[in-house]
Amino acid sequence: MPPLLRYPTVDELGARAAALVARHPRTARLRRVGVSRAGTPLWLLSIGHGSRQILVVAGPHANEPVGGATVLRLAERTLADPRLTETADATWNLLLCLDPDGLRRNERWLTGPYALGHYFRHFFRPGFLEQPEWLPDGAAAAALPETRTLLALQDDLRPVLQCSLHGVDVGGGFVELTRDLPGLGGRVAAISARLGIPRELGAYDALYWPGLGPAVYRIPSPRPGDLAAAITEAAVESTWFHPHRHGTVTAVVEAPMWGVTAVSDGSPHADAPAVLRAVSRTLREDTVLLAGLLARIRPHLAAVPETARLLAPVGDYLLVCPGLADAWDPDHGGTAARPLPPMTTARLAALRIAGQRLALRTAGLLHQLVTGTGRDPAGVLPELDRLIDARCADYRDMWAPRWIPVARQSEYQARVVLAACELALRHPRVRSRSGEPGWGTGSAVPMHRE
Repeated sequence: MPPLLRYPTVDELGARAAALVARHPRTARLRRVGVSRAGTPLWLLSIGHGSRQILVVAGPHANEPVGGATVLRLAERTLADPRLTETADATWNLLLCLDPDGLRRNERWLTGPYALGHYFRHFFRPGFLEQPEWLPDGAAAAALPETRTLLALQDDLRPVLQCSLHGVDVGGGFVELTRDLPGLGGRVAAISARLGIPRELGAYDALYWPGLGPAVYRIPSPRPGDLAAAITEAAVESTWFHPHRHGTVTAVVEAPMWGVTAVSDGSPHADAPAVLRAVSRTLREDTVLLAGLLARIRPHLAAVPETARLLAPVGDYLLVCPGLADAWDPDHGGTAARPLPPMTTARLAALRIAGQRLALRTAGLLHQLVTGTGRDPAGVLPELDRLIDARCADYRDMWAPRWIPVARQSEYQARVVLAACELALRHPRVRSRSGEPGWGTGSAVPMHRE
């Protein structure tokens, strides 16, 4: 099967997986394990017949499509190398896409051209409460069918390792773990160096999290918090922690689309307070501008399809931006919930990129709301275009981001998953159940019978 030179669509993922099963019917199985909110099948590709289960989840965030290419690459690799299945006594369970409905919403940019402006103008990511990995009200109250499907898989398989495949639009690669995998930091460093992927040594997502090694972070245990903290710190109950009781270690593997060298610079910065003040000031200004544009747009949205789905993430971003600006501003340090860690060049770069990203995502979603009306009754498109163009220019001028080909993104992510798997299987904390629990149950429909 030829390598993927672009991100696969939802339909291409299913077709390629079915072709693999047709070529390897004794080793590979494809079954429907659930359906999305729109009725799209959720497909699980399983390879091998070992007693130790590995679960790999692609597409948990709709705008991070690299995971689809990665699971296909992992499937090819595990089918070609019996050491990954028979010798390891392992079964690989590859969920092709957790949020296929969201991925379809991104297909306007998915196949290119891969340019920052094109990406952000067509970017879609659902609001926090519609992202299937989060359990803000606990597993028992999980409302999304995609979430319930993943929870059932976790309880059914009791995997030794779960890998959640994520992407970074602008920045570098890093890994987040629910339990330590000693030695993973060295493996990630070697993989990054070989493939020319920058490592995020001060990732915004893990700003307050302990480090387990360069570009490897420990996800803190879930804790109660308000919605703003949940969105910005991701330390709430989630499908990352749900299988903990089975002894599972979860690895969240982030792969960048556009690489930035500065996120790998762990040296001290000469004037961190000045940079933080500038980042906070710009984020506040952008937030005020975007909130004003939303107020002008809102009266004209009654006829726009999927208005609620586009407004939800806009509301999330506008909710968290003022608090982030205060938390990052050294002049507001006394009111911050916790002090910032020491500001290296890498951390400052990550914060600055994150602030620009929040503005770009919000502007892109508002842009789609306006174009969805078929006209611009509020006259805001020129202002949105100027903001998107200005922040994309900031990215290019400040960071010189370079596009990383899709094949290299997925190769990086696949190698990190394989390294994590080797380490997890070498020192498993619990013995997995034998066989494939739940195989052949009423909830699992083979694809050829679909």
